[in-house]
Amino acid sequence: MSEKVLVCGSVAFDTIAVFEGHFKDHILADSIQSLSVSFFVPTMRKEYGGCAGNIAYNLNLLGGNPVPVGTVGADASDYLAYFKGRGIDTSMIRVIADMFTPQCFITTDLDSNQIASFHPGAMLRSAENDLSGVAAAWAIVAPDAKDGMFAHARRLKQQGIPFIFDLGQAMPLFTGEDLNEMLALADIFTANDYEATVVEQRTGRSMHQIADSMKAVVVTRGAEGATLYEPGTHTLIAPVKASSVVDPTGCGDAHRAGLLYGLTQNMGLEHACQLANVMGAFKIASKGPQNHQPTRAEIGATLKQHYGIDLPA
Repeated sequence: MSEKVLVCGSVAFDTIAVFEGHFKDHILADSIQSLSVSFFVPTMRKEYGGCAGNIAYNLNLLGGNPVPVGTVGADASDYLAYFKGRGIDTSMIRVIADMFTPQCFITTDLDSNQIASFHPGAMLRSAENDLSGVAAAWAIVAPDAKDGMFAHARRLKQQGIPFIFDLGQAMPLFTGEDLNEMLALADIFTANDYEATVVEQRTGRSMHQIADSMKAVVVTRGAEGATLYEPGTHTLIAPVKASSVVDPTGCGDAHRAGLLYGLTQNMGLEHACQLANVMGAFKIASKGPQNHQPTRAEIGATLKQHYGIDLPA
């Protein structure tokens, strides 16, 4: 079995409802100060999600050995059973009995507009989930409560475990000073192109300058692929065209899983980024963050077709 990868971040539920109409017909601009609306949503689905959950799922698809590190409530028994059924190690998912699992509630209309609310629940106590003494080849600190992200990063640094810092949805929580501290602790930084621009503004440093003090920076650019920054140089990673574009939810997490698997298999950074692009392409062709089910053979064939390299056994 592959070496362990500690996947620190949120483990959450996504409840997604569809309003078969248009928000604009019911939310009136001149009445916004006393808003009171209700939407009938005959279609609803509940998805397993959260950044750590999604990354672990994709690493498992690749044959990796993810160990998600997160905090959930007593209502997560089905999620934990689901992961155990897939052979994912849940020993570092801590259950906080008197709190709910983090949950995102999303209502979408026919124009794909969304109204969302997020309940952090047990995620607020993620810093208490101490991973000290757990051995791993690599780790990732993905979006979570801010103090939890810092706690995990400091513990990983102290233990000498290399890790990726994935800012993602936690971006609003981090000042320029916070970002510089996290970047000094991490080995690799990952972001999408918008997040990278914000980080440059808040830190006063370009991606090239940030990469000069790290092993690498990886910036995803959607349909344009990704850019790999290493000290003194950068490489454009050509995209993989998805079979269809269905749902971008969880694409970044799938990409991170591909990168992590490549790192644990010593593929080299460029090839690891290519595998990451393959995983993102599989994800975007499926609705929900954990419903795509490519086999290792299919992943390997796509990697060979687009980049001419083999998926490690």
